[in-house]
Amino acid sequence: MVRNAELEDLPFIMEIYNHSILKTTSVYSYEPHTPERIQEWYKNKLDNNFPVLVSVEDNTITGFASFGSFRNWPAYKYTVEHSVHIHPEHRRKGEAGALMKSLISLAKKSGYHSIIGGIDASNEGSILFHKKLGFKEVGLIKEVGYKFDRWLDLAFYQLML
Repeated sequence: MVRNAELEDLPFIMEIYNHSILKTTSVYSYEPHTPERIQEWYKNKLDNNFPVLVSVEDNTITGFASFGSFRNWPAYKYTVEHSVHIHPEHRRKGEAGALMKSLISLAKKSGYHSIIGGIDASNEGSILFHKKLGFKEVGLIKEVGYKFDRWLDLAFYQLML
């Protein structure tokens, strides 16, 4: 089941996101988020009319997804950038697909023209997942991030809505 996130979901969202920060290259960050930072992120999303969705299985938050501004200049207002994160014990069970399909639907209903995903270029699973949803590779920035003692390339994938 996919639904809008609520304040009570934030500790679970933080746990999933912090795992991505500490254990994967899906987030080019080093420091785990604090409860205050997650609350600020959530408030910012709601204040700007951006969705925060969660997937739920047996009353457990299994993942979350959102989108926000691609860039903060006026001419970019028709494009959003998304993120989707799944708890490691719930990957490959369909939650990411359900979350992304809901995000894409919301983006279309909101009048956006394009949705972007920035994906670590070595993340073949995420790249394949996005391609199955119709995203096309539109760019690659070489060695733009550094994490786990190696340089990371960032691939951009785009879905025209």
